[in-house]
Amino acid sequence: MKSLPVPGSATRPTVGLRGSVRGVSAENRPAEVSRVDRVDDELVTAFAALIPQLSASSPPPSAEVLRAIVDSPDSVLFIARVDGRIVGSLTLAFYRIPTGLKAWIEDVVVDSTARGSGVGEALNRAAIDEAGQRGAKNVSLTSRSSREAANRLYRRLGFEPYETNLYRYRL
Repeated sequence: MKSLPVPGSATRPTVGLRGSVRGVSAENRPAEVSRVDRVDDELVTAFAALIPQLSASSPPPSAEVLRAIVDSPDSVLFIARVDGRIVGSLTLAFYRIPTGLKAWIEDVVVDSTARGSGVGEALNRAAIDEAGQRGAKNVSLTSRSSREAANRLYRRLGFEPYETNLYRYRL
């Protein structure tokens, strides 16, 4: 996994050039965000612990699924570490349509032991920075209304509610 360069010490999450992000954990230890460039046992094990905290109905991804995400030019998988341990992840997906390049944030999850400590903010800032560098027109995401802390974070980061109907066709 390629670690992003981290700017100088900070007391709250900041974004530097090319997605450099550092957050601060609850114990005031830096959370380092990096782009995943290879899949290993540590990553698979981390997702086995993180995904159940995000969705009870979705199984954790296999190494093959993670490899497909990492190898795709249309997605970026970010992870956050505190004291060397993976405590969060975010997937940023890109798609081109006739009106421009768009980005979508999906599957943001922070381990319960690290919530409220800036990890989610650091992950989102890295994604926003990457989307801007690639020339995306905007970055979208969805969040259940029951995820109050996450919704406060998204508004604080500058996301605005977008009035639309979301439809899903199950295959």
